[in-house]
Amino acid sequence: MRNDPASTATAVLARVGGPANVTSVAHCMTRLRLGLADPAAADEAALRAVPGVLGVVDGGHAWQIVLGPGVVDQVTAAVETLLTNPPPADGTPADGPGPTTPQTVGAPLDRPGPSGPTAGARAPLGPSGPTPSPAVDSTPADHFEPTTPQAGGGIPADRPEPTAPQIVGAPLDRPGPTGPTAGARAPLGPPGPTPSPAADSTPAHHFEPTTPQAADSTPADHFEPTAPQTVGAPLHRPGPSGPTAGARAPLGPSGPTPSPAAAGARRRVGWFGGAAEGRGGSRGGSPREPSGQREATPLQAGLRRVASVFVPLIPALIGCGILAGVNGLLLNAGWLPGLTTALAAVASAFMALIAVFVGYNTAKEFGGTPVLGGAVAAVVVYPGVAKVSVFGTHLSPGQGGVLGALAAALLATRVEKWCRGRVPGALDVLLTPTVTVLVSGLVTLYGLMYAAGAVASGIGAGADWLLVNAGVVAGLVLGGLFLPLVMLGLHQALIPIHTTLIEQQGYTVLLPLLAMAGAGQVGAALAVYVRLRHDVSLRTTIRSALPAGLLGVGEPLIYGVCLPLGRPFLTACAGGAAGGAFVGFFAMLGTKVGATAIGPSGWALFPLLAGDRGPGPAAAVYGGGLLTGYAVGFAATYLFGFARRTSG
Repeated sequence: MRNDPASTATAVLARVGGPANVTSVAHCMTRLRLGLADPAAADEAALRAVPGVLGVVDGGHAWQIVLGPGVVDQVTAAVETLLTNPPPADGTPADGPGPTTPQTVGAPLDRPGPSGPTAGARAPLGPSGPTPSPAVDSTPADHFEPTTPQAGGGIPADRPEPTAPQIVGAPLDRPGPTGPTAGARAPLGPPGPTPSPAADSTPAHHFEPTTPQAADSTPADHFEPTAPQTVGAPLHRPGPSGPTAGARAPLGPSGPTPSPAAAGARRRVGWFGGAAEGRGGSRGGSPREPSGQREATPLQAGLRRVASVFVPLIPALIGCGILAGVNGLLLNAGWLPGLTTALAAVASAFMALIAVFVGYNTAKEFGGTPVLGGAVAAVVVYPGVAKVSVFGTHLSPGQGGVLGALAAALLATRVEKWCRGRVPGALDVLLTPTVTVLVSGLVTLYGLMYAAGAVASGIGAGADWLLVNAGVVAGLVLGGLFLPLVMLGLHQALIPIHTTLIEQQGYTVLLPLLAMAGAGQVGAALAVYVRLRHDVSLRTTIRSALPAGLLGVGEPLIYGVCLPLGRPFLTACAGGAAGGAFVGFFAMLGTKVGATAIGPSGWALFPLLAGDRGPGPAAAVYGGGLLTGYAVGFAATYLFGFARRTSG
């Protein structure tokens, strides 16, 4: 049964530390990517147990939750909705109606309150009097209190008047409650002698000392009214003895206290409005040390950030790549000559300007102004750079490609941050963008484009040499190690290399080799299905995940079948290595196979295939590689993927 995206999003947020712990949200084809302010607040085991979650990749502050294609975009939208409009902790709608009648302090309380604290509920009071008091925490948030003293009224004749009025802001003659009252409404007791009402008028976030506190020493976060307000009737009730989690905090006399999380960046909020240092911290207590958390290495963190630049571009790369493949088929067949020129323009426009999008995303990812990153990266593809001479040679538009755009936007971000900290505020809006574009643009022209162009040329030449001279070894290594890269979430870091090859040669020769890993996994899953005939649950998982695996989406089979079993994951890698060696062998014979776009794999890659001998031979070699991966993955898993005593 299909899980509700909203329920999945709610469960995921609850297990990563709540909405306040989420700093960023993104997704790729199969994974929800969350940036976490405090990774220790996330519970990986509980997250894996959420229905619909196929796997979790713990990357320190960057977590990846594998949900699968067709689901991840819906869950991501639900997560973003919950982060924008979080529901109240007590389950009451944020815009829910308040009490229908005014609630007055000073009216007789003719019945005892409930036997326990009512978390978030408004307790009914007695007959209405002339003026509601702000000391009672059941006052609606939108209730404006006057600034003049208010006398209590409605006291019956047979009930004594309070011995002394309670003045908000007066020194407090007794300590406050033993724990913070996090928004809970305590039960109201029967009328009786006049107790001290200090506990009622003190907000939950206002910690009372054990010695008298003068009005002028009130903490900065406790806003006092402009004039004393007299409470007409005492309320006989103690505060709760501990924090009541999840209830609404009472409002002070002047209105609600703004939440730090709503003011800007999302962060965890401690008892006193500051950022909590760890999960489970308490007043005066040390934060709990993370349990089992592993920080990502600098290399892993860097690769994931680079991948975050290119992942949003994948849909456009897929769409334009498929159109380019269709256009190639029409050209080779001589069909629809009037349409092929239009298709070529539509399919090529994005690739011609991809550097601008890379620059925009780079600045956004690394903390700069996105449009400034795009402006500097646009220098790389501007036709006028052909008139610029560097080291005695003229530059060419697009020289350096996406690598040059990435480097240019990174430089622009550094220059912008440097300027922000030194330029006076009155001149910031004028000088910072100007200096950023000028300095970064000149360095891009006279350094980065030339250097990035040399690196890009080296990548293309190296890939060609590798396939021609060591195609079998290259296919064996790339096809065999790609599944572990997918498992670690590092496979997206190869996107810049794929994109560079597509820019230079019109296709990437690496993607067909890497796609063989999925073929080995499909073969391994089929072997598991045959061997474990009586494991109904696992066979059901395989039947549901196999179509996605055939189309090149490997995460459902990785996290649902092969990786939990252990050995089948290794035998799947063996099948991928065999398929990659098959494709690499034909590359050594002179039949290179490439893909005009990235993203699809498996059978879905056939429309995108290209090569130096045309799409027909390329499709034949690629199909042979898939069959080899299926066969070797199945055989290796069937024979070596289980312990000897394992039977169907």
